[in-house]
Amino acid sequence: MQRDEILHWLKETDEARLEELWARADAVRKERVGDEVHLRGLIEIGNYCVRQCAYCGINACSQGITRYRMATEEILACAREAHRLGYGSVVMQAGEDPGFKAETIAAIVREIKTTTPLAVTLSLGEREDDELRLWKEAGADRYLLRFETSDPALYDHIHPSLPGTLSDRMAQLERMRDMGYEIGTGVMVGIPGQTWDILAQDIDTFRDYDMDMIGIGPFLPSPRTPLGGPDAASHMAPEGLQVPNDELTTLKAVALTRLVCPQSNIPSTTALATLDPKAGRELGLSRGANVVMPNVTPPEYRVLYEIYPGKACVHETAQVCHGCMEARIRSIGRVMGKGPGGRKAS
Repeated sequence: MQRDEILHWLKETDEARLEELWARADAVRKERVGDEVHLRGLIEIGNYCVRQCAYCGINACSQGITRYRMATEEILACAREAHRLGYGSVVMQAGEDPGFKAETIAAIVREIKTTTPLAVTLSLGEREDDELRLWKEAGADRYLLRFETSDPALYDHIHPSLPGTLSDRMAQLERMRDMGYEIGTGVMVGIPGQTWDILAQDIDTFRDYDMDMIGIGPFLPSPRTPLGGPDAASHMAPEGLQVPNDELTTLKAVALTRLVCPQSNIPSTTALATLDPKAGRELGLSRGANVVMPNVTPPEYRVLYEIYPGKACVHETAQVCHGCMEARIRSIGRVMGKGPGGRKAS
């Protein structure tokens, strides 16, 4: 599938034609990664962040939020709960926070890897290579670092670099792959200023870099940020060019990503479930996704990790989330995945 065909499908609105796209994506998903839905237990270990991303509710400038860092034993308890619930992996996610020292993270990873069979994914932002190597040596399996958009000007607008540094997430992803990580990334659909051409380029970029994991969700801004405040409309691309941040466009992007990256692990994201609490996750899984990320963070912390408002399942316990997720997976004829659920070999 070439760029012009990706662009055509992104703009397609005919329901009958889209049924063809959904069927193609689901068939490729079934053939290449199977019917198993792999569950990654999400642990939101802290909401401090040094970045000033223009859309994120936990950015360094956000006011009126309670900051936290989970203690080591609390994080380990979440990992043990994920293992008890039968998940094959956990994702430790936080803002970009130097307050989480590299050796602390390494010690947590070592403990999880020596006491459970879980795969460990880290999602801790842009970090120094020596920290990334330390965590890989400690046993970390994967690293998630979303590039959000492949357009340099739009990226700089929504994700300013720290003083004296140059943000280059694609370069970090490639270095991490060389270190032995499975690498994951992703984009938002409907960022103000994102055109159809840019989104098509994003999907092409997934293919060019052969990503192991790819997360695609709708743009859901925090009202505490420039892209979610009263001036958000001024950032939009011209009429007819701006990509909407709706469910349909997000699902088209998921389906097209499955077609161009047939063996990648693709989650049906929490943001999609937030947009459509009744059926968002199921639709994502039916349009090419094969992963879900049930939250195992204690509810008292979960409500504080508010990167966007109204996030799905913030008040539920890990046990309740597990039961709900299992029922949703079985309702569409899929099965719960076993084991760590890494990318399948060619």
